[in-house]
Amino acid sequence: MKLSDLKISRQLRSKLHNKWMYLCFAVILILAPALLFGLYIKSAPLFEQNGFSEVIFSNEWKPLSGKFGFLSFILSSLWVTILALILSVPVCILTSIYLIYYAKGFVLKIMHPIIDILAGIPSVIYGVWGILMIVPMVSKDIAPFFGYETTGFSILSGAIVLAVMIIPFMLNILIEILRTVPEGLIESSLSLGASKWQTIKFVVVKKALPGIVSSIGLGLSRAFGETIAVLMVVGNVVQNPTNVFDAGYPLPALIANNYGEMMSIPMYDSALMLAALILFVIVLIFNILSRILIRRYEIKVA
Repeated sequence: MKLSDLKISRQLRSKLHNKWMYLCFAVILILAPALLFGLYIKSAPLFEQNGFSEVIFSNEWKPLSGKFGFLSFILSSLWVTILALILSVPVCILTSIYLIYYAKGFVLKIMHPIIDILAGIPSVIYGVWGILMIVPMVSKDIAPFFGYETTGFSILSGAIVLAVMIIPFMLNILIEILRTVPEGLIESSLSLGASKWQTIKFVVVKKALPGIVSSIGLGLSRAFGETIAVLMVVGNVVQNPTNVFDAGYPLPALIANNYGEMMSIPMYDSALMLAALILFVIVLIFNILSRILIRRYEIKVA
């Protein structure tokens, strides 16, 4: 084969590879807008029948009467997810710092497969564990300690189970983020007389802060969409929770419990698609806010 033919062949392969990569990139780029548009089209009839404020800010959930108020479901989702993050984020950050900067090397080698196993356990198993362990503990120990009575199927039970589920997910990310902090920064801080903890607090955490915020954002997205384990322990009662011992009814549980069974009721399909759309939008908003925080921090540091 001539040199010119080889050159043409390489150029052709290069163009084909470039086009293939552009195609994959385009698919990823349009996937989120396509999902958003599809969910909006399916849920639009509900907005036409009921006003936006009536759907989003109403507590009245009476599908047989054509009344679909999502406020209770939105509040329950926020209660469970935010409380799960409050419980899990400090554990993840402190554990990752210990494993990277304080523990012996063999401890991290042992912990890695354990974390992977925890991340791979099916959510239904976490749900069963929550029913057998967490629900009785909340009912008999935690709630009476604070002067409340509850069956145990509550926001707190759902948050505890959810926190345990997202800990291995966030912990894996945080370990890798802390590993990227340059050794030179740490050695420079120590050489200037700072203690190990001062170095971690003022140098390591500051350098890794964008990654930490990103891991929390990903953990929040994972927590918002979790379904089976949460619906098994949260109570599934349509009401506005006033404290962590009240039962709740998160949006994913609403979709999982009703999709496919209640389609004979007019507008129910649109209502469930709207629940999915609300979930999508809430996760999108939190991710945008986390990116804004990261961007502002990077500009400030620069």
